[in-house]
Amino acid sequence: MKPVAKKRVLFVCLGNICRSPTAHGVFETLVAQHNLAHLIEVDSAGTAAYHVGNPPDKRSVAAAQQRGYELDHLRARQVTAQDFETFDYILAMDSENLDNLKSIAPANYQGYLGLFLSFGQCLESEVPDPYYGGASGFDHVLDLVENASMGLLLNMQQALYR
Repeated sequence: MKPVAKKRVLFVCLGNICRSPTAHGVFETLVAQHNLAHLIEVDSAGTAAYHVGNPPDKRSVAAAQQRGYELDHLRARQVTAQDFETFDYILAMDSENLDNLKSIAPANYQGYLGLFLSFGQCLESEVPDPYYGGASGFDHVLDLVENASMGLLLNMQQALYR
């Protein structure tokens, strides 16, 4: 079977400096390891414009580097209406950001809009914001993101080869 079309995934949190760039970096690495970079495009954004243009939080970068993921090349941006025309999967880290996304999504959006952890086998349904906590929060985010990334990759592979 041949792939039908390239798939695009957008990870979304509030400021695009902790959770969504972590998911971006982890999933981008996973896609590359499975030789699917030519078929799957990865991006991340925030629902708020607090950190537009800034790199990910240093604590996110450090935690990711300890597990072999690079986030240094990422820069925060805000979700736009155009994203609903571009991305097949728009995945929120928590229900508050999902509600924000639903409020700007066009009625005719044909892609998947939902919580990222719905693709994982986690007891939690939301990726908690580690911004105001300690280093262990960033490690926990990575645990959840790695788990859900595998499920997402399997789902996307099935969609690619339908």
